[in-house]
Amino acid sequence: MLNSLLQSLTLAKAFSMLLDIGVVTVLFYCLFMTIQGTRAVQLIKGLVILVLVVALSNWLQLHALSWLLNQLWAASLVALAVIFQPELRRALEQIGRSRLYIKPFIENTDTDLQNVHEAVIKAAVEESKHNVGMLLVLEREIGLNDYVATGIKMDCLVSEQTLINIFVHNTPLHDGAAIIRGNRILAAACFLPLSDNPNLDMSFGTRHRSGIGLSEVSDALVVIVSEETGAISVAKDGHIYVNLDEKALRQHLSQHFGGGVKQIQARFRLKRGGKNE
Repeated sequence: MLNSLLQSLTLAKAFSMLLDIGVVTVLFYCLFMTIQGTRAVQLIKGLVILVLVVALSNWLQLHALSWLLNQLWAASLVALAVIFQPELRRALEQIGRSRLYIKPFIENTDTDLQNVHEAVIKAAVEESKHNVGMLLVLEREIGLNDYVATGIKMDCLVSEQTLINIFVHNTPLHDGAAIIRGNRILAAACFLPLSDNPNLDMSFGTRHRSGIGLSEVSDALVVIVSEETGAISVAKDGHIYVNLDEKALRQHLSQHFGGGVKQIQARFRLKRGGKNE
């Protein structure tokens, strides 16, 4: 009887441990799903580096540095709540009204990337000829789901004709930005953050400042066509390159994306319902 009791207790303890591990795993999985494709990923990387620096300073007995870093932890808790406020709010909203699903892995080959670039170049050149404004974002490593959510979902393959039609005057999708991930247009009419750089040329309007603003907070490349002059510009890394011809635009795309590096589009999303020149 004692052996039977001990066995039942062991089984109960094993079940409890498995349940504990399972719950923790699900929590980390949900956290990963929530921040996937947002700027929070980059912030977490920075936090991990900071933790490693603290551990290294303690191991090397760098007492002054360790003391300074330890003093920062209290303030960091408050700072993290402020920094991650949008993600925390979105996570709570999604927990209350959404259900998870996994989107299959889609591999974008060099050919796919080249086709996307050619479609973007031809569309920009065509819009430039007719002085049609364009604001086109090509996502890279830093996810742009925060901005995709502000627009009208499309989720269609990139083509020259589709890009041209998006920016036709007096249509619902004309104002705002179209965002491309891999070989798909995720959404159009998206809001982008305006740059507050005081050194920008005063001639830049909302469209150009939006493109520059996004390039300041992400590694995306933004193609801009001026509605007033038809000039083609590219914003990347917080800088803007103006008055580009077809050859120069192709060079910017090739350099920024490594000349055709394979990109894996593995996005885990949360179902949810979802304008500026």
